[in-house]
Formats: sequence, structure tokens, C-alpha cells
Amino acid sequence: MSLQCGIVGLPNVGKSTLFNALSNAKAEAANYPFCTIEPNVGVVTVPDDRLGILEGIVKPEKVLPAIIEFVDIAGLVKGASKGEGLGNQFLANIREVDAIVHVIRCFQDDNIIHVNGKVDPISDKEIIETELQLKDLDSVEKKLSKVERSAKAGDAKAKKEVVTLTLYRNHLLEGKNARSLDLPQEDKAVLDDLHLLTIKPVIYAANVDEKSLPDGNEYVERLRKEVEKENAQIVIVCAAIEAQIQELTDPEEKAMFLQEYGLTDSGLNRLIRASYALLDLITYFTAGVKEVRAWTITKGWKAPKAASVIHNDFEKGFIKAEVIKLKDYQTYKSEAGCKEAGKISIEGKEYLVEDGDIMHFRFNV
Repeated sequence: MSLQCGIVGLPNVGKSTLFNALSNAKAEAANYPFCTIEPNVGVVTVPDDRLGILEGIVKPEKVLPAIIEFVDIAGLVKGASKGEGLGNQFLANIREVDAIVHVIRCFQDDNIIHVNGKVDPISDKEIIETELQLKDLDSVEKKLSKVERSAKAGDAKAKKEVVTLTLYRNHLLEGKNARSLDLPQEDKAVLDDLHLLTIKPVIYAANVDEKSLPDGNEYVERLRKEVEKENAQIVIVCAAIEAQIQELTDPEEKAMFLQEYGLTDSGLNRLIRASYALLDLITYFTAGVKEVRAWTITKGWKAPKAASVIHNDFEKGFIKAEVIKLKDYQTYKSEAGCKEAGKISIEGKEYLVEDGDIMHFRFNV
């Protein structure tokens, strides 16, 4: 399945630097607004030590990790929802992604101009959120206007939708994000065609200077207190350091570099894992001499739906799934060894796939 996270934030908060480090792409990073006009897309592999374990046992011709696409969306400014800057274009780009990584500047540097003249993570967060809320409010009000006409004509479904849309309109008018309104999933379905911006899950990436690693600084603490009520996650990164880490190819050299800053893993890896967790995603594997591959699915999927990410025919003609747990694969060293030890389970259509399952699907079309 294709997964996209959009990187958003005000100009000059370190978005493009972070994006470059994520994908080793070359989105221009410059000290002025709008240096990134078109959205840049970087395909990033999901770090997973289990792939290395399987590679060591199976010795495949190739290994294919799971991926996430990160979209670097040009800096929003106050008034973007009304078309200020290049707002409408950028907001449309955000509409297409699955989740949002909101980069917030948490460092002081007189050489890097802040678009509002001062470093204030709470204000920066509110500016971006307000623009997204205003755009969502416009979308909700337009649909509400149409649905109200149908409701007045006696349409029972429309009457119910009016109630839900009115709740969302009032919620947005209060300066709250759509995702924070707790309604049954069946009621939320009325929003599906709107692709609201503030209903998307969000991670806050606190971009700090190197001396604030690994634990952050006063700006991060202020941001942390602000997002506590949202039950949102903050990932501390130093975009400048992450860019240096990505240039290191030797694993030992990279580990020493991380240790120098009190880190056990790069901020980018933590951001990627947080994105996975945010969207409730898990990984299963297929393993053979041709390839060992990681497949991304949503937690709670049953075997036939999980098989569909390989090919739709696998779901349509699903017969059964052969499942091996990673610990058994490690113990018995091969599929044949697991079979001999009775460690391959045969599962049907109701099987809930678990993170780390090694699977082989039987199907007939």
C-alpha cells in the first residue's frame, strides 16, 4: 500500500533540510520563503532489523524493505487559506497525503530569518493550524449548504448529515482541529469526500540546534505542554545533523557520530517509525530465494486483505495462508525446517495478520 506523509511548516523552519536528509533528494534549501515551489516526493525505506535477520537465513537475490513517501510541501504563511503566498496550491498538496509531519522551529539562529521575526513554536503551530482549519471550514460550509437544501426537501439521510456537518462547522469555528471531535465512525463518513486537512493525524517534529540534542530545550518543552491535550507525539530532530548523518555510509562511523550527540538512533529513523505507529501500520514478510520483502498493512487486517497488497488476485482467490513466526524461522533456519518441526500454521480467511509474520499465500483465480 502507498503511504504518504506531508512535511509542512512555516518558511525557514528546516523543512527542506529535513526532507533532503530523509530522502537524500535535493530539494533546494535556501534562506528565503518559497524556495520549494513544487512538492518534492522522497521515497524512504522503513528501518527494520528483521529484514537483516531474514536475509542472513534465506540468502535471497534481493531484499525489498517497506517504504514511506515523504512530500516536502512549500512553506505556508498566514493567509494561505485565502490564497496568500501560494497557499491554495500548497493546501491542495496537503490534501493528498495520509498524515502530516509538522516541522516547528525550536532553535535560535540570527543568521536564519524567521518569517515572523521571532522564534515562537506555539505561535508557529497556531498559524499553520488556523490556515488548515479555515480551509476545512470553507469545505464543510459548502457541503453543509448543499445538504441543507436536500434536508429541507425531506431527505432523511441529508437531515442526519446536517447534524454532523453542523457539529464539525462549530468545532472548527472554535479553532479546533476536526480530528479532535469524537464522533462514531459512521457519522464521520459524511466527511470522506471532503478530505479535510485537520482530520489527518499529525506528528510534531521539533527542529532543534545540535547543542539541544538529545533531550530538547525550552522551546521543545513549551511545545510539549501545548500538545499534551492533543495526545500527539513530538519527535526531536536536528535537521542539520541529520543531513550529516545521511552522508555517512560506514555503519560504525555513523554509530560513533550518533553517540557523540547522545543518540542511539537517528531522528529520521524515529520519525519514520513514529509515522508508522501514527497510522497504525504493521509489517509482514515474504521470504524466498528470489527476494525477501516487507509488506505494509493496517493493523487488524485479515489474511485475504493483507494478501491484496501483493496482488488483488491474491485476495479474490484466497484459499489459505501459511504463517511462520520470526522466532521459529530463526530457530529452524528455513521454511522446510519449520515445516518439519510443525511450526507452520495454516490459516483461513479470518486470520488477523500479526506484525512480523512470515507468510505464503495459496490462491486460485
